[in-house]
Amino acid sequence: MLFRSRGFIVGLFNNFRIGTRLGIGTDSSFWVGRFGGIRDGVAILTNAQLFANIGKPVDGTRPLVRIPIHQITFVSE
Repeated sequence: MLFRSRGFIVGLFNNFRIGTRLGIGTDSSFWVGRFGGIRDGVAILTNAQLFANIGKPVDGTRPLVRIPIHQITFVSE
């Protein structure tokens, strides 16, 4: 799996500054929030909201979300 390589993880998020608004996809949903960094194998988003793949919000805004790197399917700005 591509996410096991540390170089790939750094390359995936290297161009995003802290606070950049990102969409991070997982298997059946995606999070939209502000990039907070990478730590201990998770991507951190602040002020994030979860959406279903069809684009409908699933839940309200959360102040902090930790998304395991191995669950990430895409990252978009």
